[in-house]
Amino acid sequence: MDIMALDHRYIAQTYNRFPLQITGGCGSLLQGADGKEYIDLGSGIAVNIFGINDTAWKEAVKTQLDKFQHCSNLYYNEPASVLAKLLCEKSKMQRVFFCNSGAEANECAIKAARKWAATHKGEEYYNIITLKKSFHGRTLATLSATGQEVYHKDYQPLVQGFLYAEVGNAQQLEELLQTHACAAIMYEAVQGEGGVMPIGQNYADAIQALADKYNVLTIADEVQLGNGRSGCFFGYMNYGLKPDLVSTAKSLGGGLPLGATLFGEKTANVFSHGDHGTTFGANPVCCAGGISILSRIDEKLLKGVRKRSAYIIRELSNAKGILSVSGMGLMLGLEIPQPARAFAQKLLEHGVLVTTAKDKIRLLPALNIPMEQLKQAVQSIKHCAAE
Repeated sequence: MDIMALDHRYIAQTYNRFPLQITGGCGSLLQGADGKEYIDLGSGIAVNIFGINDTAWKEAVKTQLDKFQHCSNLYYNEPASVLAKLLCEKSKMQRVFFCNSGAEANECAIKAARKWAATHKGEEYYNIITLKKSFHGRTLATLSATGQEVYHKDYQPLVQGFLYAEVGNAQQLEELLQTHACAAIMYEAVQGEGGVMPIGQNYADAIQALADKYNVLTIADEVQLGNGRSGCFFGYMNYGLKPDLVSTAKSLGGGLPLGATLFGEKTANVFSHGDHGTTFGANPVCCAGGISILSRIDEKLLKGVRKRSAYIIRELSNAKGILSVSGMGLMLGLEIPQPARAFAQKLLEHGVLVTTAKDKIRLLPALNIPMEQLKQAVQSIKHCAAE
């Protein structure tokens, strides 16, 4: 059976796939239908933070699956409550709304911010400032929140009420707050799809200070960077920020679809019965997997993330054919003087899987990738870059 032909015929062609079919693997080693083994530095785009076929995660999921696979949110289920408690304890937030994806988590945060502003400031305070080069999802509202025109083309009219600020320009950010009735400022500590660029401590401080000054909420989009990848539990913690709303997904379910919006002290009670909802959010099987993931994100793991990050940066920062390394923790971008897609294909042929972000190579390995495998992959990157 030609799987690629079936894909091209029956699946909507929204992804420009690499010519590789994954058939199995363990940890950070994936097996292809071609019989070859690949070191995975993409982890399913920041999803499989403990690699694939993780034993503890599989056991947690199977145990819950043997009990029941789904129940309505009209009833209580234990895995959802336990996972919500874990999230709040690790983030110091107050409440959680579970959904299925990062875009949904951001939609929820946007709704919560607008309701908070309407209640506390007035219905005209609906504008949300996001950052240029940001990415917040592919639904119409999160697409509108995304500060990249390339994603807006062909989808007009966009959802109204989003303003875009230049990263690093605190004066412009304040001018937007002065001239528009705003509900919130929304940011990624590291702009993933925008080129793996950290917003920087000074601008992060400005966001917090201006939000306090103008009484607007802050929303931290931690969909890609969250759950340990930055070297802290959430990326904003590296800057000492205290957001009012946080979105997370990707790695949260360990490979099953699970997203969450976290509410801080200001926003903990913004929603009441009927204000928001979901059919599949808080699915007990997904939440059981999430408990397995979150319960293992501890200081020992985070220390390992920082160690691996430092190794990659040290090895590649001055390597031939690599112009710069950006990012945070194990979300790193490599600037190279050749097309990123072609370079990723070259690495695939050398047994290493990576992703791209704009014109950069993006590295998103499992947080526990063995050092020997990481070293082998880094050497392959250096070899391909030097050619």
